[in-house]
Amino acid sequence: MIEKGAVLPMFYLPPVEYFVQLNTYKPDILIEREEHFPKQTYRNRANIYSPEGILTLVVPVVKGSKTHTKVKDVKISYDFDWQRLHWQSLGACYRRSAYFEYYEDDFARFYNRQKQVTYLFDYNQELLQLLFKFLKIKTELQYTSEYHAEYPSVPDFRASIHPKKETELQQKPYFQVFEDRQGFLQNLSIVDLLFNQGPQAINYL
Repeated sequence: MIEKGAVLPMFYLPPVEYFVQLNTYKPDILIEREEHFPKQTYRNRANIYSPEGILTLVVPVVKGSKTHTKVKDVKISYDFDWQRLHWQSLGACYRRSAYFEYYEDDFARFYNRQKQVTYLFDYNQELLQLLFKFLKIKTELQYTSEYHAEYPSVPDFRASIHPKKETELQQKPYFQVFEDRQGFLQNLSIVDLLFNQGPQAINYL
């Protein structure tokens, strides 16, 4: 159990709120890896801004990797080419943004058929380290070694940062590619902030 800092889950291309909290409580961040995999959360999905509004990208997981599998043991399914779909979607949504080309090559390798990471947790972790590099966030993450239902002494964001819950984050608008259609959409995946703001993203956080 930790006495200071915060507990965070491991997400796929996490939303802006995730990085706000991580930046607030670092260096004492504990990442949950022993919980049972909860469905329909940011653990295997991310929201980006498409011409039609919010587009949800979902990383498919192997059937059976549902309620009774620890999140660190959940395997990614490659039954269909979701990597190609995600990469096409990211390109369609952000190629016109100011910084997409700047980061494109580094992200592209995560969506190459030659790169098939077995476990969702490991894939998300690699992406998170890449995001740390671009956001210039320096922190050593700690990981849970057993599951605790509650962490009474520190903020616990495992359930509160959720696609079906309204964020309490008061987010200052920044330029978004399609904001003329839907206005400013808050708490999208961090890549929305990164591709639109580039090196300024860390100052925004």
